[in-house]
Amino acid sequence: MTAHHVLVTGGSGFIAGHIILQLLEQGQRVRTTVRSPGREGAVRAVLTDAGMVHPDALSFAAADLTSDAGWAEAVDGVDTVLHVASPVQPGHVENDDDLIRPAVDGALRVLRAARDAGVSRVVLTSAFHAVSWGHPASDHVFTEDDWTILDGPDVDAYGKSKTLAERAAWDFMAAEGGSMELTTMLPVAVMGPVMGSDISGANQIVQRMLAGAFPAFPHLWIPVVDVRDVAAAHILATTAPEAAGQRLLLSDGPAMELSQIGALLHDRLGVAAAKVPTESMSGEPGLPKLTSNEKARRVLGWEPRPASEAIVAAAESMLAKDLV
Repeated sequence: MTAHHVLVTGGSGFIAGHIILQLLEQGQRVRTTVRSPGREGAVRAVLTDAGMVHPDALSFAAADLTSDAGWAEAVDGVDTVLHVASPVQPGHVENDDDLIRPAVDGALRVLRAARDAGVSRVVLTSAFHAVSWGHPASDHVFTEDDWTILDGPDVDAYGKSKTLAERAAWDFMAAEGGSMELTTMLPVAVMGPVMGSDISGANQIVQRMLAGAFPAFPHLWIPVVDVRDVAAAHILATTAPEAAGQRLLLSDGPAMELSQIGALLHDRLGVAAAKVPTESMSGEPGLPKLTSNEKARRVLGWEPRPASEAIVAAAESMLAKDLV
């Protein structure tokens, strides 16, 4: 891979951290954003603990999604931008705009700054939340052609924020993008080795299981993708010619029911999984959301590992760090 200078937004995040590690391993120069300069030391410490190589090839810029300040400096001199940063808060929030406005405005700030700086391609982290929410339960196989129905059932503020931010990004590209290219990434539930002491996103499901928070399993299905594969896909998307102008759904394969995840943890962790339940709640099983990763495999040459590896790696990293 030819050496590039890459900006990764939100360097303290779970996906961003794994992207930074892999870029540095590949000999790339990386700049990442943090909300304030005082965060650099903490982020470097987490990356170092996770095995960062070539730390001198990593630099920092202070920029916040809610302000124009710092973005021109952040994108100055970089070839490509991986816009990973976005507020994450699934479930109920008091005011939807607390999530929606930073996500939408932040995406537009990054795209505008990147275009003005002559960046060739932006890879934006969207989510499965922008694809499959608000649809009735069915055996439909979700692909990149699907969009979340904003006024459909069970669409939370986070789902709205990811959907509206991605739509705003595509609208910007059509109206003002110029020669810059955009690719958006749509990962399902992201699990895998934790970094630092923060447990984010779907990894919290594994943590709660290990901690005994479930007396029995509800009938829920989780489509899983490994964070290391999500990071690899983002990096592949910076250079794959056919990725320009595309949405790419990232999943490891069939969704897993919570009871299947629990059984996997018992099988692989033994006594460390003693608090993970073995029973499911009564009631009818729900329908899993079916996904296709054919396009990402074809366009990127992407080969994700099985979901079981992501789940076990998440659990083992939590146990090693005493985070359960």
